[in-house]
Amino acid sequence: MQQFWDAFVTVVQFLFGHLVFLNIIFAVVIVFFQRRDPKTVWTWLMLLYFIPILGFVFYLFLGTDMHKRKMFKVKEIEDRLNEAIRQQEHQLRSNELQKHAPDIDGFSDLVMFNLDTVGAVLSDTNDIDIFVDGNKKFEALIEDIKQAKDFIHIQYYIIKNDVLFNRIKDVLLEKVEQGVEVRILYDAMGCRSVKHKYWEALNRKGIKTAEFFPALMRRLHLRMNYRNHRKIVVIDNQVAYVGGFNIGKEYIGLDSKFGYWRDTHLRICGEAILGLELRFLLDWNYAAKENLFLEAKYMQGITARHRDRCDVQIVYSGPDTSLQPVRDNYVRLINKAEKKIYIQTPYFIPDDAMFTALMIAIHSGVEVNLMIPCKPDHPFVYWATYSYMGELVMAGANCYTYNNGFLHSKGIIVDEKVFCYGTANMDIRSFALNFEVNAVVYDDIKAREMIGYFEEDLKYCTQVTKHMYASRSLYIRVKEQVSRLLSPLL
Repeated sequence: MQQFWDAFVTVVQFLFGHLVFLNIIFAVVIVFFQRRDPKTVWTWLMLLYFIPILGFVFYLFLGTDMHKRKMFKVKEIEDRLNEAIRQQEHQLRSNELQKHAPDIDGFSDLVMFNLDTVGAVLSDTNDIDIFVDGNKKFEALIEDIKQAKDFIHIQYYIIKNDVLFNRIKDVLLEKVEQGVEVRILYDAMGCRSVKHKYWEALNRKGIKTAEFFPALMRRLHLRMNYRNHRKIVVIDNQVAYVGGFNIGKEYIGLDSKFGYWRDTHLRICGEAILGLELRFLLDWNYAAKENLFLEAKYMQGITARHRDRCDVQIVYSGPDTSLQPVRDNYVRLINKAEKKIYIQTPYFIPDDAMFTALMIAIHSGVEVNLMIPCKPDHPFVYWATYSYMGELVMAGANCYTYNNGFLHSKGIIVDEKVFCYGTANMDIRSFALNFEVNAVVYDDIKAREMIGYFEEDLKYCTQVTKHMYASRSLYIRVKEQVSRLLSPLL
């Protein structure tokens, strides 16, 4: 024991004796070996300066850059996908697509951008149901699961072993007994509270599970900063879900800490399902090392629906690419706005591109409406959010804090014509670090329905006025400034 202690003291003495030299080496690694936004670099250097050595340990866990690392390959369907993209690009340039999909009028450049950056093929035979209440969303999901005949693909960032998942699990086990394939993909960080024994028990009962970015020795999360934040369910390629709800009792209002949980989820029937199924298959292939593209059934079998005929694109992003397609899609939507913009997000930490776009919109006479929660689930993130919101308030935006529980809904509506909702928050983490997926819906009827939910939420909101924001206490100002300084890391 004494020998171990002596060795430990020797190591500590060495580290502190060479502190300046080690910090210089770590700083060189941060500055020169990974291409980053300058603000993020300076934030890490500041952390390294104030917390020597330990700051670099934080960097290894939270700051390593994954950009340009090709994680997902679609060799088996690349030719089919590329052919569909080229065909639709031609239809856009010749205005042929606009004749068949009049709802994209005025947004054909946005359709082209999403098509070119992430291969988001536009589909126009979709029915969409919007859920803003967790109980109704999960009731519908369970009923759809009960109707499954072939396969059920489930992907959530958070799945908790509680009353809600137990309800879903019981139905899934019944479907397994009927011969239905069930796969569950979960994120290692989001589901860290669930023991591996639980997933192993599900595997033994016939439910296939896979973990995204598993921890080393089940304890050490070396890639904890990169989270698969997607929430996707695809059933028989007949119905799909995407949105903000995870699986846990708080999402159906059973957690007293949050109270009522206000979120937004979309239920989709139609060809847009293929975009969500493609995304699930790519993530599953990577996590489970099982190539599902070898079976044709997972990318076919769509039944066209014609009740709503919504035009939809499925867009996604992640840290494995140098682009930020979800962020850029938001920015392009903001730039396209002529009258009104509605934004809901639990975390509002925009980068320069998004913040500048919103400021330009405000000063161009566009009405910008922003709604955030009134209570934080992550204090630093909340006060950084409040800081950015305050700048919009002072510029003339209408900004609100939601008081009826917790607001987790995430999306944007533009000019009663188009909206984009899904898993991505309006923050730097979602733009650059998380794996996200959103649905862009070009449909004036559904856009007005979404605005109706926003306006209903206003009944439970407090508007943050210029006077209110300017009168905030010194304590709040300090919290804002500290949190905003750390915002590139949040």
